[in-house]
Order: sequence, then C-alpha cells, then structure tokens
Amino acid sequence: MRIGWVGRLVVLALAGTSMVGQASAPRTARTTANGTVAATPPMGWNSWDAYGLTITEEQFRANVSVLAEKLKPFGWSYAVIDEGWFLKNPQDRPKPELLQYQIDANGRYIPVPARFSSAVNSAGNNDGFKALGEWVHAQGLKFGIHIVRGIPRIAVAQNLPVEGSKFKAMDVADQSDACPWDPTNWGVRNDAAGQAWYDSLLRQYAGWGVDLIKVDCISSHPYKIDEIRMIRRAIDKSGRPMVLSLSPGPTALENAAEVGETAQMWRISDDIWDYWVNPKPWPRSVLSQFETTAAWAKYAKPGNWPDADMLPLGELRPVPGDGKPRTTRLTPAEQKTMVTLWAMARSPLILGANLTELDDATLKLLTNREVIRIDQTSTGSRGVKSRDDEIWTSDLADGSHAVAVFNLSDGESGISVDFDNLGLGGKVFKVTDAWTGQDMGKMSSAAATLPPHTCVLWVLRK
Repeated sequence: MRIGWVGRLVVLALAGTSMVGQASAPRTARTTANGTVAATPPMGWNSWDAYGLTITEEQFRANVSVLAEKLKPFGWSYAVIDEGWFLKNPQDRPKPELLQYQIDANGRYIPVPARFSSAVNSAGNNDGFKALGEWVHAQGLKFGIHIVRGIPRIAVAQNLPVEGSKFKAMDVADQSDACPWDPTNWGVRNDAAGQAWYDSLLRQYAGWGVDLIKVDCISSHPYKIDEIRMIRRAIDKSGRPMVLSLSPGPTALENAAEVGETAQMWRISDDIWDYWVNPKPWPRSVLSQFETTAAWAKYAKPGNWPDADMLPLGELRPVPGDGKPRTTRLTPAEQKTMVTLWAMARSPLILGANLTELDDATLKLLTNREVIRIDQTSTGSRGVKSRDDEIWTSDLADGSHAVAVFNLSDGESGISVDFDNLGLGGKVFKVTDAWTGQDMGKMSSAAATLPPHTCVLWVLRK
C-alpha cells in the first residue's frame, strides 16, 4: 500500500476485530421476543448538550417532534431526558445547599410538575413520566432518562420506606460513598437492601415505559461494578427490556468483559465537547478520540457498544451543559470527520443539538444513509500498521467494504491508497464516495488531497 502525506495522516476504517487480537467475549447478548437488546448501535437525541439541567416538557416535546419528523426515517429513535429532571431549581446547582428536589413517598425522584405538567394525572397524583413516555412511543420513538447512581440524600434524611420491601432508606445508603461531583445522592450498599432499592427504581421506570436508562458516576471515577450488577439484575426483574448506558468515561479497557456482561453502552472517554483539540485534560476533543476509539473498536458487537459520547453539533443552546449558548465550535470539515469516526467505530450516535434550530447542513450531515449503514451494519475489521499510521477496513453485510481516510494535521495532505494490500479479497473495486454519493468507477487505488481536519469515506464493491 502506498500512503503519502503532508503532516500527520491517519487512515482508519474501524469495526469489530483488530490486528492487536480479539476481545474477551462477554456472555451472550440479552435477547427478548423482539430480538437482541441494542442489536445495533443506538441512535437518538439527548437533552444535555442544548439544555443541561433545565429541560422542560414543552422543550422536550418540541425536540421530539423534530426527531420524529426529520430524523426517525433515518434510524434516529431514542429521545433521552438527561440529568436534573427532578430539580425544582436547577439554576442553583452551583450552590447545592439551595437545591430542592421532587421525590415520591418511597424516596424516588419524580419529575417536577412545574417543568413536566403531564406528570400529574387527573386525580392530582404524580405519575412520573408515564404519560410522556406514552407520547414518545406514539411518535414511533423510544424513551430514555438519565440518573445518577445511588439513593437521594433527602430520602435518607427522612428515612423513607423502600417500595416493595421491608427496608428503609437508612438501610440502603452507604454515606461513605458519595459521587465525588454530584451532591444529590449517597451510594448504595451491596446487599439485599441495596438490591431492593434498585428493584424499586426499575419497577418505577418500567411503569413509565423507559427504553434506555443512562446511569452516571458508575463506569469511571469511580467504577462501581457491584452497583452496575445490581442495576442489571433490577432491569431483568422489571420485565421491560431497557438499554443500560453507563457513564462517564473513560471506562478502563481491563473492565471491558465486565461491562459487556451487564450493559449495552458504556462511555469510553470523559465528556466530549465541540473542540477539535483541547490542551486541557477536560473536556475531551475530537482529535483525542481517534486513539480511544481504535482501542475499543474490537469490543463492539450486537448488544455491546463502546460509546464515544454525544455529538455536540448544531445549535448548543439555550443552556448547554458546558459553556455559553453557541453554535458548535467545530468547522464543517471537523463535524464531518467526527461523524465519520463515530460511524466507523460503530459508536452509538446520540445527537446533542437543539433540534428546534436544526439547520439544513446539520440535517444533511445526520441523514446520509451510507454513513449510517456503516455505523449500523459493519461486522468485522482488519488492520495493518505502518510506522505511526493505522489502516483499518470494515466489512458490510452486503459484501462491500468501507475505508475512511482522515487528515488530522493542520495542513493539506495528499494520500494514495492501493486496495490490493487492504486484505479485502480483491484488487479492483467499484468505488463510491459515501458522503457525496459520487460513483468513482472501477479502481485499484484511490488518491485524494485532503484539507486539514477532514476525511474521505469510500465504499468498495467487487
């Protein structure tokens, strides 16, 4: 293979196996009458990047309506309310002592009626997200929520009973194990009381029609495998299939088998925001994800999806989870590179943009059927190393292959790839540019001049 470059060039086409060996195989993916839970990488929208802690029902419904109309036809199906739906005054998060919470008689968080009016039923009782979940399902979509591991401190202070059990909140709480960055909860004991607590939560969420639960402060700093297993058991007991998504990252590679036995998604890095490169350790940048996704690609399989985090594209407003309201800082080229990398890595695709302000360019970026097909259906990979370059190819279900070429340098880069050495079982292929749809004809090699921070994505057919 011939590879020419100016500056730093990385050629990647990521998928399930790698030249560095096979992953330890976790147990068989969970299945239901409708098939494997998360048989393909979940695709959808999450409120955090645009609304932070502040999302209201009106805002959520407005975004879900756009999701259903414009993105659902392309496979985007999950609508997720992120952190803070139980806070009466989320604006006071910098002063935890001022926070006010909405909980039920059994100490479980429930949505704040002033923010989510459909939570209150005709009898005046708080039914949680039951009505909202039903509405999401009526749009042909799936419903998700975010929680932080543990039990509310306010429930412990009142020593409230745990629904469906003989235990009380004081029996459940481990007050020596608080999440280091979240002031709302205490940890949960790894015993019968702790299991009863999570059983009660997941019964509640099943009743709300939850399809995905994102659990935070559990997969890294700190990694809490005992609580992950309790949550997994509680989901299984609930009788409702739910995608279990673990956050934040970076989940350690040595924990891959354990998380693969319990969860369908797990974060492989700390939070990603709209930076191409960030000299600070937090948040992570697009450039930093190349090494991370390459290390995790071999663990991706039906029911197990290493998660490269949300896509901070489009309009990040009115109250983004980090920084000031803004249009994404990423250039169009960098956005294309980000989506290409996530697709080639078979990461879940969870969009953070304010969908009510979705522009045509972002919509086009998110609705390319070939790129989505690569994310959703690639099944294997091979790789070759040459000095500091990494070359990956992915196989697709119809016998075609994908090759992605990224210019990560700050200067223009010329590349030439000889297909005969890619291990694809052929020398000459019909080549299509996945992003433009251009038929490039039959070729034994391909060349391109890439501007900084951009890429090409080719589909090769015999």
